Order: sequence, then structure tokens, then C-alpha cells
Amino acid sequence: MALRIRQFLIRPAPCGDSDKMTDEIFRGDGYQSEFEAHVVSVEGDEVKLDCTAFYPGGGGQVCDTGEIRGQRVTEVCYKGDDIVHKVPGNDLKVGEKVWCSVDWDRRFDLMQGHTGEHLLFCSLKRQCEDLQITKIFISPESKYVIVNHDIEWSQIGAALKFANQAIKDNLPVTKSIMDRDDPELEKVRIKLDRIAEDEQISVVAIGDIDLSACSGVHVMETAELEMLTVVRKVSAGKDGVTIEFKVGSEAKDAANATSMIGMEIVDCIGCKASDAPKAVANMKKELEADRKALKEATKAILDSCPEESVGSVPVQLCKVPGGDRNIMTEHAEAVKSRGGVAVYMAVGETVSVMVASGTSKVDCKRMFSEVLAPLGGRGGGKPDFAQGGIQDASKADEAMAALGDAVRSALL
Repeated sequence: MALRIRQFLIRPAPCGDSDKMTDEIFRGDGYQSEFEAHVVSVEGDEVKLDCTAFYPGGGGQVCDTGEIRGQRVTEVCYKGDDIVHKVPGNDLKVGEKVWCSVDWDRRFDLMQGHTGEHLLFCSLKRQCEDLQITKIFISPESKYVIVNHDIEWSQIGAALKFANQAIKDNLPVTKSIMDRDDPELEKVRIKLDRIAEDEQISVVAIGDIDLSACSGVHVMETAELEMLTVVRKVSAGKDGVTIEFKVGSEAKDAANATSMIGMEIVDCIGCKASDAPKAVANMKKELEADRKALKEATKAILDSCPEESVGSVPVQLCKVPGGDRNIMTEHAEAVKSRGGVAVYMAVGETVSVMVASGTSKVDCKRMFSEVLAPLGGRGGGKPDFAQGGIQDASKADEAMAALGDAVRSALL
């Protein structure tokens, strides 16, 4: 409730003359969510006001939404030097004095997210000095930063420890304006090539741990972030690596959920929580070795499987215990390319069936519907290649015999 009260206590300067048509209340006070303004122009759904607290988006943060005289504002953006509010189907008139409100819960979530991004990146950079930001995205649904290369989870953990200590310390978050020739600018995270020569350089400081050029809206104290956590790390292709994060109550919920998932995994593995990463790494290594062995075994079995000639067409029928599907597909395609027919089964708890045909006499798709369906089999594909399976592994021999008979009958 204190945060909500603050936005009414801090009032903006009254709307008045400015170099821009729209006075930007949000630049001086991110907590101001309700204000009075005059309608300057209306062009269809696009409305301009003489002043606004609606943030039009920027720096990776999406725009605000809300209402103008009770009518929904769905989008806000710059149009030249002015700010345009999209109000679908509005009946607003030029010169009208209107009461406006920004969706406060959404605004505060974005303020938390943008400040959280600053804090997260400066913390990550302490762990990896050459880390650079490629892209930022802050919305109510998703918050992430894309960095130029991967970073270890141990480094992310250390960064989060630093960031959450900064939240506990309740550092001030302040904004100032700096000139291009200010010697202190070298301490600021900034990309000057993206800032016009005549544009003011707005700098956001988090205590004495971070200085970053940014014109977005932020909280006033780090304690308002409540908590910061990383929920996902994934490749962003040529852009680098995406690090998704959450702040506030969502961060707490995510941390609790991840903790429960982690404990369930630990319970399944049967080890100490601290040993889980090493245990999973070992299991992954063993699984990769097993997959390699399975591929080799599948290839050896198929290579040694005899062929029979039916009406001058080579036919290969083969069952492979737990067979690797990729190797089986390669072999089946090779048989098909020679004008032959291949019927392969990978037998385990269930049975996977693959039929390939290089002759129009054998319709693989029809084989499944006419031969395997009566045995409870399902599948599909094309006349020259089809695949499916049978749930009851005890019917593998019966299914293979039926398929073999069907192929022979079609070829003779």
C-alpha cells in the first residue's frame, strides 16, 4: 500500500509550454499514474495530449496502457517529437480537459523489471567482465536480457547473490542528466552511437554499484524489487544467450517452484542436493555412451540381417532389440533406393514398426491399415514409407510374420 500512496504524494510539474508538444511527466516521476491533461489533437484512434504520464516504451521496455476519460489506451508511442496515445473508437475532442490514468500494477511491474535488468546485468558483469548486452526486453509477460556469450550457472548464482544483497541493502535508484563531455561518462554503461548529438544523456544509478544510460522508468529503491532470480538460460543464436529473469513476487514464486522441482529430482536420483549437478552430468554422459552403443549395435544387426529375393525384389525383414530409429531409417532408405522392401521392428516395452518400399507393388501405408490394425497397431505415412507401432510387445513375432506374408503376396 505504501508504494501506491507514494505515487499520489509525488506530484508532477503542471503541464505547460515545452519544446515538445507533449510534456513528459514520466521522466520526472515514474510513480505518477493519474493526471489531468488537455487534448491537443485527435486523428482517428490517435490522441495527443499536452502532457502525459504514459511511458511510450523504449530501452527494451514496452509501453504503458490505461485510460483517458474512461476510454481504453491500448498503445503509446512516439510520433516524431510527440507522444501518441492509441484510443480505439474514442469520442475525444480537441481542447477537452480529461482525467487520465495509467494501469498502475502494470507500470510498477515494468519499473521493477527495468530496474531488475540493470541490477542483474551489472551483477553478471562483475562475474564476467567481457559480457555485453545484445538486447533487452521488459514486458509483464516476459523479462529477459540477451548477452553476447554464454555464462556458467555458478557465475549466475554468484551474480544473483550479489544482486539480492543489493536489494536487502535497499540502495537508492536515482536519475541524472550528463553532458557528452562529462569525464564521469566513462564510468557509465552507454552506447553513444545510439544517442543523438542534441539528445540529453539520462543516467540511472543504483547506489554506487551501477551507472547506466537509460531514459526508462525505474523504482526509487532496490528494496522495491523484493527479489531477483533467473529462471532460464537458452541460446539466442547469433545474438548470444538469452537470460530470462523474474522480479518481485513472481521471483519468489519461481524460486519456490524451482526448489520443489530440484528436490524432486534429488529424491529420484537418490543423492545429496549438493551432489545433484555432478550426478546428472554423469547420468548424461552414461546416456550418451548408451546411445552410441545402441546405434552401433543397430547398424551391426541390420548389416548382418539376410535378404531374400521375392520376384527379383530384395526384401529385408529384421527385428532389433530397442533399435535406434535414425539408423533404422537410414538402412530402410538404402534398401528402398535399390528398389527393395525393408520391414524393421524396434522391440522394447512396445514395438516400433518401419516399412520402406522401392516398388509400387508394395504400398507401405496400406500395410499398416490392413495388416497391423487388426493387431492393435497404429501408424501412417506414404506408399513408399510408413511407420507406427504396436503397444503389445508380445505380438511382435505375429506382426512380423503377417507383414512378411503381405509383402510376399504383393510381390508375387
